[in-house]
Amino acid sequence: MRVGLGRAAATLASIWDRWKAYERIEARGLELLSAWLSPEQRSQFETYKRFDVIGSDSGKRYRICYGTSTNVYEMDGGGRVVLGWCFRPAGSLAAGDVMLAQKIALETDERATLMVARPFSSSLPPRSDLHPCG
Repeated sequence: MRVGLGRAAATLASIWDRWKAYERIEARGLELLSAWLSPEQRSQFETYKRFDVIGSDSGKRYRICYGTSTNVYEMDGGGRVVLGWCFRPAGSLAAGDVMLAQKIALETDERATLMVARPFSSSLPPRSDLHPCG
């Protein structure tokens, strides 16, 4: 019986260590993202876990919600979701790193970004604590 308890304790300790490592990686990604956000974007992110960017080519507004996929929304002039866009860098990255790449892509080369992005229905719930229109 003790051998089984020892293995269970070792497994739990391993799970805990992996979780703590994940939290450190996630925190570093969010810290880097925060350093690249404008004061207004940082305020939006701290309040709503999302921020808005302006596309470099069209001047359209996009809302990037916390997450790593299906988390970018094109907004209309009234602040309503028009369409969702799914694009992300390759690899297994923390949410903050993905969101920073999405921000830079839309703000510097919107046209090329949307050529590789996949649209999705704006009726899907956004990946954020609050609805993107709220």
